[in-house]
Amino acid sequence: MQLKQICKDVREDIVTEIGTLGVGHIGGCLSIVEVLVLLYFKHMNIDPARPDMPGRDRLVISKGHAGPAAYAVLANRGYFPKSELLTLNKNGTNLPSHCDMNKTPGIDMTAGSLGQGFSCAVGIAVGSKLRKDGATVYAVLGDGESQEGQIWEAAMYAGAKKLNNLIAFTDYNGMQIDGTTDEICTLNPLDKKWKAFNWNVITVEDGHDLDLIDGAISAAKKSKKPTMIILKTVKGKGVSFAEQAKVGSHSMSVSKEQMAAAVEEIRRA
Repeated sequence: MQLKQICKDVREDIVTEIGTLGVGHIGGCLSIVEVLVLLYFKHMNIDPARPDMPGRDRLVISKGHAGPAAYAVLANRGYFPKSELLTLNKNGTNLPSHCDMNKTPGIDMTAGSLGQGFSCAVGIAVGSKLRKDGATVYAVLGDGESQEGQIWEAAMYAGAKKLNNLIAFTDYNGMQIDGTTDEICTLNPLDKKWKAFNWNVITVEDGHDLDLIDGAISAAKKSKKPTMIILKTVKGKGVSFAEQAKVGSHSMSVSKEQMAAAVEEIRRA
């Protein structure tokens, strides 16, 4: 199946998950679809039949509220039946709104408190180096999350230790829960900040272009340093009402009518 079609399927599943529940972090889920699809369907050494496979590549969704995006990709990759997506954040579910490694097959690290997931990714990368298992560790950060001091403590350590088995992504859509990142606490110049922490930095001007992201990941694998790939994305990408809501799409109500219209929009795209 072509990656573009998988992205459409994943977007539809995200909308259906959140629309069935009636509320959720739709904006920041839709903005990271392409990078997750590329990782799980092309770049990562994984086996859905053996989620705990030794030496597997790992992915930490540090912006843990994007759990529904991860679940949609995992279901499409075969980690669990797609029917489970309709149980998102309901009583007894294995799919809480924020990622939980103790509940969901394929989730490598529990996340929720912003900043902590990235520290865990750095620790996992260190552990992989000590085991010499050849794994690559990936992490997805939010831009609002990047205002957390813990991010930069972890970045400093990873840079100092030259963890070239660590590849991170910033979902740089410019919006967070209370406003734009520039209004709250600007990150600019984000690329120079990461370079100052001894990271290799790649900026992808269109964070939804599969070819550009693919090339960035391939280049990052050749680096002798940890790599930060800055993805310039659109919050709510692919769903008009979510894109138009801008900051309001961080967490928003989604009616059954909106869900149906969004599914149709995605299928037509």
